Amino acid sequence: MDRIPILRMGHFLLVTIQIDLYDRLATNLESDLVQMVNKTGARGVLIDISALSIVDSFMGRILGNIGSMSKIMDAETVVVGMQPAVAITLIELGLELKGVHTALNVERGMQLLKERIGSDDEDESEADEDSFE
Repeated sequence: MDRIPILRMGHFLLVTIQIDLYDRLATNLESDLVQMVNKTGARGVLIDISALSIVDSFMGRILGNIGSMSKIMDAETVVVGMQPAVAITLIELGLELKGVHTALNVERGMQLLKERIGSDDEDESEADEDSFE
């Protein structure tokens, strides 16, 4: 497998990582996600890592990079399903994952994304209404 599937759900992109990532696959995911955010105008990225039992420093940096790049492109990033051992490892490695929000599961992650971009959508719809007057 050379690529991790990226699904579009409205304003969001959904990635479910079901296998342990090796370096090339993680790098491809990073590149593919940034390209998809640009191509689709996605406002949020949800990454489900519940199947990952191990995250090394490289994968931690990739997640942080995805969060930072998405933020620059006006999209929020939420990582869901983190196993306790993965959280402990990230803390021990000193990785803060700036720009990445976390949630317990996909449902809560989607709710968080909707809350994070919800106020922006209301502002845009108000601006659209004002422009028609």
